[in-house]
Amino acid sequence: MAAEVANLLLSVIQGIPAGATNDDLTKALSDVPAATRVEGLNILLQQGGIEILKKGEKLVYRAKDPEKKSALPKDADNEEKIVYGIVEEGVNKGIWIRDIRMKSNLNMTQLNKILKNLETKKLIKAVKSVNASKKKVYMLYNLEPDRSITGGAWYQDQDFEVEFVDVLNQQCLRFLQMKRENAEKKRDGPLALKQLSCCTVNDVHKFISDLGISKVTLDEDDLETILKTVVYDGNAERIMQQDGSYVYRAVNLPLPPTGLVQMPCGICPVIKNCSNCGDVTAIKCQYMKEWLE
Repeated sequence: MAAEVANLLLSVIQGIPAGATNDDLTKALSDVPAATRVEGLNILLQQGGIEILKKGEKLVYRAKDPEKKSALPKDADNEEKIVYGIVEEGVNKGIWIRDIRMKSNLNMTQLNKILKNLETKKLIKAVKSVNASKKKVYMLYNLEPDRSITGGAWYQDQDFEVEFVDVLNQQCLRFLQMKRENAEKKRDGPLALKQLSCCTVNDVHKFISDLGISKVTLDEDDLETILKTVVYDGNAERIMQQDGSYVYRAVNLPLPPTGLVQMPCGICPVIKNCSNCGDVTAIKCQYMKEWLE
């Protein structure tokens, strides 16, 4: 009898993707005694066919993907199953303990005990986020944290690697400049110069990889981030191709400003009123005094 009820319950639960409440099950199987329904639910939980979630004050039963095997032991209690399910929903971006508490409706003492047990069993893990150094997010033990949590290649122990980024910036610029210099030596005209001096992200990625200056594995997205900093510095330009991809090209920096432009007189808005006498004079000019100092 209980096995038959379990199959009926599973059919009802599968028909409600968001999860079925006890009210839904009671309405669908009104002729089945409550004790028998509970027995059927326990069978489904032991078989791993459903999972328990908590929404507000209500328990929700949701069908599990048959191809998706849970690492949670069968002897885990309902509270552990609820917390594990909530953490699982956070995938590789994790979930804050505050959100777990709100979704599970458990008190902090009980929740901390459950989280510690799950961590001890290596079912979940706590990961520090670069966005909030004093906060931790929880995710399944076997997941690799998302870059938004770890900061990617530019962070080491939550510290931004300024020197590492500067070195990569300089080496990327050096490669672009080398490419341009080689193109200029061929003297094939301005159009050929522009084409031959352009580099793809893949070209730069190969160059940096061959240098072996990075202890961490860098992908093309990492190198494109660095190339954009070279562009922002005014040392390169980013050109869109017909297929929507981008290439990068070193640019020649403009000539340094002349001495007249560097001194205050070169950009003074009232220079026309300046003379040897009166209120506007070089002798009384505060800007000139600060520039000379």
